[in-house]
Amino acid sequence: MLPIARKNKIKEIILEQKSVTVSELTNIFKVTEETIRRDLKQLEEEGVLTRTYGGAFISEGVQNDVNVNLREHIHVEGKRKIASRCLSMIKNGDSIFLDASTTSLVIATMLEDKKLTVVTNSIKVINTLIDKKNINIVVIGGTLSPSSLSNVGRSAEYTMNHYFFDTAFISCRSVSMQHGITDSNEQQAAIRKLAAEHANNVYLIADYTKFDKTSFARICDFDLIDNVVVDKSLSPEWKQFLSEQNISLFECE
Repeated sequence: MLPIARKNKIKEIILEQKSVTVSELTNIFKVTEETIRRDLKQLEEEGVLTRTYGGAFISEGVQNDVNVNLREHIHVEGKRKIASRCLSMIKNGDSIFLDASTTSLVIATMLEDKKLTVVTNSIKVINTLIDKKNINIVVIGGTLSPSSLSNVGRSAEYTMNHYFFDTAFISCRSVSMQHGITDSNEQQAAIRKLAAEHANNVYLIADYTKFDKTSFARICDFDLIDNVVVDKSLSPEWKQFLSEQNISLFECE
């Protein structure tokens, strides 16, 4: 296949899937990883996609469910700032919910000394915490989503209905004053809504790129959110809006 034809096919794939890994493309086109990385670099220069460690993604589109292995390498420093702030919100003996976001995964990596019960549907969070003797892990079962490595679906939602939390940490794909908290994945949105409904204190953990956007499925309105933790300062309009909603804002500059 000629390089121009291969690049056009890669463009088609990423427009359809929204994200793709280098290993996927090498298997499809039977070329080296170096060749694929060169193609992705050229497509990034053309404004088609954004490269990250191990692959590439596009941000546009309301139904945009980027693979979790790629999301781990996007806005890494911002996620660390958010996770560090969230640690101070967790008290010894708490029961907390961590969703299947990569920001929740960073929180999990930082949980060290506190004795906690952690409820999660994220396989990556489970694997991170499994050797920590001070943490009791409650696994939300269900249908495994390969793109997020988390359990979702009716059985997951049924199980979620049986648990209540001191604190829930939920992320999202988009945050809009008009449309509320939304996600690209309908099943993931359902889990996050239940977590918010079943928690005494809800933290929306979202990097600054998610604001003023709307995605495919509603998670909840702002009435279920108690706090917003973001990695950079929000606009005066957002600060006023959140204040009017009685939501505490934590900016992690």
